[in-house]
Amino acid sequence: MSRATTIQQVLDQLDVIIEDCIANNSRLGLFAYIYRRTTAEIAAEIALGNFENNQRLEDMDVVFANLYLDAYKDYKNGQLVSTSWAFAFDQENEPLTILQHIMLGMNAHINLDLGVATASTMSGQEILEIEADFNKVNDILFQIVNEMQDRLSRVTPMMFILDWLGKNNDEKAIDFSMRKARQQSWNSANLLWSLGGENNKETINNLDNLVLKLSQVVKAPKSKFLRFLLKFMHKFETKEVNVILTRLKSD
Repeated sequence: MSRATTIQQVLDQLDVIIEDCIANNSRLGLFAYIYRRTTAEIAAEIALGNFENNQRLEDMDVVFANLYLDAYKDYKNGQLVSTSWAFAFDQENEPLTILQHIMLGMNAHINLDLGVATASTMSGQEILEIEADFNKVNDILFQIVNEMQDRLSRVTPMMFILDWLGKNNDEKAIDFSMRKARQQSWNSANLLWSLGGENNKETINNLDNLVLKLSQVVKAPKSKFLRFLLKFMHKFETKEVNVILTRLKSD
C-alpha cells in the first residue's frame, strides 16, 4: 500500500491492519481499533468544519497517522523502527491485559509521534498557529473516553475494579493522563520545531528512549499490587482478538 495522503486513506489502511490482526489473532489489533475510532471522530469533526484550519489539521493528522502506519509495516517487514514502537510491537504475544496493549500503542504514538508530526507539519510556519486546533483534539478525545470504557468492559469483566479503585473518577484520570501526554507532546513539538528538521534527529532519539522507559512501566508497573491486579484482570479477559474486536465494535 502507498502512504496515506488523506484521512479517509488512513481509515482504510487501519481497516486493513485490523483485518490482518483478526486473521492472525494478533493483539496489535487492539490499539489499531482504538486509533481508528479516534481518527474517525476527528475526521467527523473536520467534515463539520469545527477546526480553525480544517485542511491543516487533516494534513497533520495524516502525517501523524503515517508514523504509526509506517512503523507497523516496517516492523512486519523486519525493518528498523523506533525503540518505543519496537517494544510495543514486541509485546504482541505477551500475556498483558487488553488495556496494557492499548496503552503501549498510545504511549508510543502520543508521546513520540505526535510531537514529531506537529513540528513537521508546521515547518516553515509559526507553530502557535496550530495550538488551538491541537488543544481542541484533546476535547474530542475525551468525548469518547466514556464510550471506550463502556466498550472495554465488554471484554474486560474485571474493569469494575479499576472503577472502584478510581472511586468512579477514572474517566477524569484518563482525561488527565491524556491531556498530560498531549501537553508533553506539545512541548516536544515546540522543541523539535525550533531545532528544525535537519537538527532534531538526536532529540527525537532521546525522546524515543524516554518513551521506551514509560512503555516498560506500562508493561511492568513498579507496584507489586498493581502487577498482581493486572494479572488477575488478564485471567478473566477474552483472549480471541476476533471476539474482542467484534464486541468492541458492536453497538
